[in-house]
Amino acid sequence: MSAAPAPAAPLHPVSVVGIGADGWPGLSGAAREALCAAEVLIGGARQLDLLPPECAGARVGWPSPLRPAVPRLLAEHRERRIAVLASGDPMFYGIGRALAEELGPEGLHVLPHPSSVSYACARLGWPLEDTEVVTLVGRPAARLAASLHEGRRLLVLSADAGTPAAVAALLTSHGFGPSRLRVLEQLGGVDERHVDGIAAEWAHPPGDRLNVIAIACRASADALRLGTVPGLPDEAYEHDGQLTKRHVRAATLGALAPAPGELLWDVGGGSGSIAIEWLRAHPSCRAVSVERDPVRAERITRNADRLGVPALQVVTGPAPASLAGLEAPDAVFIGGGLTAPGLLDACWEALRPGGRLVANTVTLESEALLAERHKADGGELVRLAVAHAVPVGGFTGWRQAMPVTQWSVTKPADSGARSYKGDRS
Repeated sequence: MSAAPAPAAPLHPVSVVGIGADGWPGLSGAAREALCAAEVLIGGARQLDLLPPECAGARVGWPSPLRPAVPRLLAEHRERRIAVLASGDPMFYGIGRALAEELGPEGLHVLPHPSSVSYACARLGWPLEDTEVVTLVGRPAARLAASLHEGRRLLVLSADAGTPAAVAALLTSHGFGPSRLRVLEQLGGVDERHVDGIAAEWAHPPGDRLNVIAIACRASADALRLGTVPGLPDEAYEHDGQLTKRHVRAATLGALAPAPGELLWDVGGGSGSIAIEWLRAHPSCRAVSVERDPVRAERITRNADRLGVPALQVVTGPAPASLAGLEAPDAVFIGGGLTAPGLLDACWEALRPGGRLVANTVTLESEALLAERHKADGGELVRLAVAHAVPVGGFTGWRQAMPVTQWSVTKPADSGARSYKGDRS
């Protein structure tokens, strides 16, 4: 069956107008003209209510869910002049992105308003370029955990009036209870209000749903230090012994070389540490962890939430069968099950050209397999050995951990790649 044709684009460029809590008085002359000239005004109910009667176009509220409705609404009104309302800057976590994806930049006339982030930094005296922004609009609060570092300044875009309390609870549970929170409501409007407090002592009732949370991060004395490079402390993970240990993990992530936007398959996830630290490398990184044990799979999910990467996709089931239909990866890590029939071949087949495959093992049987693949496909074969100082009577000696054999290889750029479809025999 052929795909349905794409809806026809509007005949006129769509005006995308940013509006703040200050409403009509805060708009520029150009923004007012675009809204008055529009025959159709699309936006949220709160935004549409800010417009005066002289904006005479038909008012259309966004349905829920919003994103699937964008092409349909544009097609329905394609012969009329359309203006779309957005909160603040339409291209900053706003509807402008979806519209640009549908129409391209040439199909839009964007008129931005100062964003809530710009207003917040102005009120706080924080340099915008030194302030990290985390949105929790339509996203789990757990993702904030990856941004918590001593002395860091964060601005959180709230989902609703309950977000400040949820953020305070998360900070406290992650050892950042001493952090100062400031909730800035209705920024730029006549009802602007600020609420101040310490995360561990937060007792303010819910306020206005239109708010931004400013966090001056401060860790408690006993907080576990979680850095920004691979090799988090082993204590950061809940595990049953199936954990790629800290020093080997750092070397493994170095070989995998995560880059923004790339997708990792973590095959034999164990506790999920490789996939989790891949995701922590950059907010746009993506990962799938494949684990056959359902108890461990649930543990991986808990670890991902705890360490600020709830977007980790966990697939429960054996490999290679559970790889069927997954998007082709930019990198693959195999931490278990190397001797499963067809696993290495399936991962290699699915890997994108130029992608990296890294496999670790501690058994002689799997080491022999990696030696064969190294001989056939090249790459680098190394042995990683780590020893820890331990008490020996009244003295100190070395306790050797099991050495890890690691094969890492890059797929040639002229090789094909596709989603793995599984055994069709």
